[in-house]
Amino acid sequence: MGIPTNLQTSGQTAVGGGEKANSLPASTSAPFPETLGHAREAPPPQARMRHAALVRVTHWLITGSFLALLVTGAEIVISHPRFYWGETGNVNTHPLFTLHVPASRRTVPTGYGYVLPDQNGWSRYLHFESAWVAVLTGLVYLAFGFFQGHFRRNLLPPSSGPSARGLAAAMARHLRFRRPSEEEAWSYNAIQRLTYLLVIFVLFPLVIWTGLAMSPGFTSAVPSAVTILGGRQSARTLHFFVSGFLVLFLFVHVFMVFLAGFRSRVGAMITGRPGKGVERT
Repeated sequence: MGIPTNLQTSGQTAVGGGEKANSLPASTSAPFPETLGHAREAPPPQARMRHAALVRVTHWLITGSFLALLVTGAEIVISHPRFYWGETGNVNTHPLFTLHVPASRRTVPTGYGYVLPDQNGWSRYLHFESAWVAVLTGLVYLAFGFFQGHFRRNLLPPSSGPSARGLAAAMARHLRFRRPSEEEAWSYNAIQRLTYLLVIFVLFPLVIWTGLAMSPGFTSAVPSAVTILGGRQSARTLHFFVSGFLVLFLFVHVFMVFLAGFRSRVGAMITGRPGKGVERT
């Protein structure tokens, strides 16, 4: 039995012995020749992987550590819900702004006549531990994204760049809360790509930088890390705002997952494949 020597998507296919056979249409998958001459059909769309295993593992590790950071960070803020600008700040310093929540310490003036339970001790330990889990996991994800082409294939815009019309259309669909098409189960639209790039390469580095700038051990080794920001209290204030943007992203992200189909999207991030019925159109 002759093995195909040249496969085409239109016209005819030349096979061994000079015989000719009709080729497959362009819309169908061509068979793959094997060593024994048997044809193997291309895998169905459901068999293709949407998310690589390392992407899925790092996604859930960062999710868990971020939730721990969110809870412990809130406890740390409650212990002193006043923010300053510069190097120093205390109860005798005029604050840049104050959160209108009761503090967990009686010595912190917030205008409330009662205090919340003080959880500042364990929350700081868990906050730092969760931060290191997030940082190390993020470094693994970055290495994978660069060396395996994940960012180039899935996040970077096309070489021509996102058009203004495409961005406007994607934004209009989001503002109308329209359910994403099945095609978007396999790729990100322009708004998603830009948002993920902003979170990965701007917000996360900023929240790590401002967090390290509050560490006396780190700033003693790299003093410029805090002086560029204007001081340790300035770093704390910036850390609060950057964290707020990340929390906003989290809520929007979860909402869009529910809008697009919770079981399908979460299932794809667990198993690597979207749910049944979701395929490339």
